[in-house]
Amino acid sequence: MNNRENVNDRCAFCCTRLENFGVSVGGNVLLHDVNLHIHCGELTGIIGPNGAGKTTLLKAMVGELPFSGKMSFLDGKGLRTGSPLIGYVPQKLDFGPGAPASVLDFCSACISNIPIWLIHSPSNRRRVRDSLSRVQAEHLLDRRISELSGGELQRVLLACALNPVPNLLLLDEPVTGVDPLGLKIFYDMVSALRREHDLSIIMVSHDHQMISQYADRIVLLNKTVLAEGTPAEVFRNQRFVNLFGQQWNGVYHGQEAAAAIHHPE
Repeated sequence: MNNRENVNDRCAFCCTRLENFGVSVGGNVLLHDVNLHIHCGELTGIIGPNGAGKTTLLKAMVGELPFSGKMSFLDGKGLRTGSPLIGYVPQKLDFGPGAPASVLDFCSACISNIPIWLIHSPSNRRRVRDSLSRVQAEHLLDRRISELSGGELQRVLLACALNPVPNLLLLDEPVTGVDPLGLKIFYDMVSALRREHDLSIIMVSHDHQMISQYADRIVLLNKTVLAEGTPAEVFRNQRFVNLFGQQWNGVYHGQEAAAAIHHPE
C-alpha cells in the first residue's frame, strides 16, 4: 500500500478533480454537487446502494453522459492539463455466442482505426500481445472473445483500458460473476498495475469486504458524496449505518479497525 502522506504531497501537483459535478437526464437529477480529489497512485473505492449513481458517475467521466460542473487534471510534470487520459472497464459487455471476433480482433479495434477484418500486421499483433501480457492474458490472443470466461474477459477489457496507459483508470464492478479465486487474482493484478504505473484508480464495488482490503480511500455515494475517507472511517460512519443497516465487520486496514467497529460516529 502506498504511503498516504507521500501520495498526498505528490498529488498537490498530480491529480484529477471533480468540482460541483452533476448529471441530470430528462429532468431527473442522478448526481449533484459531487466534489472529489482523486489522488494519483491511489485506489479509490466507490460504494453505495442501488441507484446511487455509481455507474452514472463513471459514464459521465468518460463522456458517455453530459455533466455539469468541472473535471480537471494536472500531471506532476505539468505536461498534461485539462482532461485526464481515461481507461474504462465497464461492468460487462455482451457478445453473442457465435461472435467470430478473436481477442486480437477486439483489442485491435480498440487501439486502431484500421478495420479488424483486414490482416493484422506483425507490429499490431505484437502491440496487442504486449498489452495482454500486462494482465497475464497473452495466451488468450487468438481465442474467440465470445468463448472467454467472465474472469478472462475482464482481463482482456483491462488490457484494452491500459493501452495506452491512462492517467485515470475507471473500473465498474469489474469482477461481477467472477469466482473467488479469480476475484482475488484480479484485485492483486490491479494493485500491482497501480504501483507499477502510479495509476489513479476508481473502482465501483458492492463487495465491502474486498474493497476494504485493497482501497486506500472509500467514497460513499448516494447521488452525492455522503462520506469519504479510509475504509474504517467510512464503514463506521453513521450515514453508512443508515444505508446498510449495520456497521461492516469485515477486514480493515490498520490498527483503527477494532475501534472503528465499536465506536460509530
